[in-house]
Amino acid sequence: MKSFRERLLSDYNKKYDRDGISGMRMAERLHTLSKIGETDDGGSHRPGFSDEEWEAKKQVAEWMKAIGMEVRFDGAGNVIGKVVGKNPGLPAVISGAHLDSVPNGGHFDGPLGVLSALEVAESWVEAGVTPLRTFEIIVFTEEEGSRFQSGLLGSQAMIGGADLDVQKQLKDGAGQSFEDVLHERGSSIEQFVQAKREFKDGTTYIELHIEQGKVLEREDLPVGIVSGIAGPRYWRISFQGTAGHAGNTPMTDRQDALVAASQFVRAVYDLPTRVSDTAVATVGKLDVSPNGSNVIPGEVTLVVDVRDIHREPRDQLFQAVKEVAQQAGDELDVCVTFTETLNIEPVPVAEEIKENIRSAIELEGYRAIEIASGAGHDAMVMVHRCLLV
Repeated sequence: MKSFRERLLSDYNKKYDRDGISGMRMAERLHTLSKIGETDDGGSHRPGFSDEEWEAKKQVAEWMKAIGMEVRFDGAGNVIGKVVGKNPGLPAVISGAHLDSVPNGGHFDGPLGVLSALEVAESWVEAGVTPLRTFEIIVFTEEEGSRFQSGLLGSQAMIGGADLDVQKQLKDGAGQSFEDVLHERGSSIEQFVQAKREFKDGTTYIELHIEQGKVLEREDLPVGIVSGIAGPRYWRISFQGTAGHAGNTPMTDRQDALVAASQFVRAVYDLPTRVSDTAVATVGKLDVSPNGSNVIPGEVTLVVDVRDIHREPRDQLFQAVKEVAQQAGDELDVCVTFTETLNIEPVPVAEEIKENIRSAIELEGYRAIEIASGAGHDAMVMVHRCLLV
């Protein structure tokens, strides 16, 4: 079987190797990162703040330093690489993405944005070009939220948008607190807070990302224009019943948390289409306790991911999720508790920016189409402090 690198280059058109851009270099770097946390199925597993994510960050930091970029890590674990412009007094241009992944995630999700920005910086070095404005590449920490079920942590820290009361309550699947995990990485809550920075008016943010759907594939197009980013809201919901022996507890005397949770999960599936054509809701993670084959589940904790590119229907769906969870608990005599762990506003993209991107795409000879991004990105956080491209 061909390696990931070989597959990347097997049908690469070298006409794109111009102005210092190298497809070979991109392929080599994507391949290098793909080996960090590679799974048996050929995917990536780099949870936020993990050794694997940290190794990938250090590798990118080394590539940045090798071309003369100024590089630093902040208290949230974000990596900031900088090419100082001819006029550093002007607002900077920032390009960001992440290197953490969901379990068995794809090799392009995050790394493509990071390495594309690095390729731009490296092309300038090879051409002897110094940009007018300072150019920054930011590798954000824990974008996915797969460790703490609360994503976009690095970008939230950078704009000062993280809710510390919520952060301090977060625990990962192994029971480690957010504070303990920070300490493992040589940081602390105080340093996490200090990651907040100020941005000059006019600072611009751009994030290139692999499409996570199949619109471009169906249209046989290499690139599209994002019309808006769906804003995610997360519920962490706990169904608390009573554990008991599977053989000795009559069916009429049970408070089975898993049955209540299962009834809820099925109900959630039908909710989004009732409020919006673009709304979605997903239960992708459940923790069952005691999790024994002959024990009635006493507690189930799950996370519900609710999204839409429009705020009003998304918030309507979010409340509907809570109502059906409470209904399932009431019907099965199970206590239900709720904690909101993430609430990011949907982000529309300005018409002027979309037209600028459209012109650039068409200049390369491609048809330009708009695509709504159902996936959340650090861009939807950075838009609160920067102009979004």
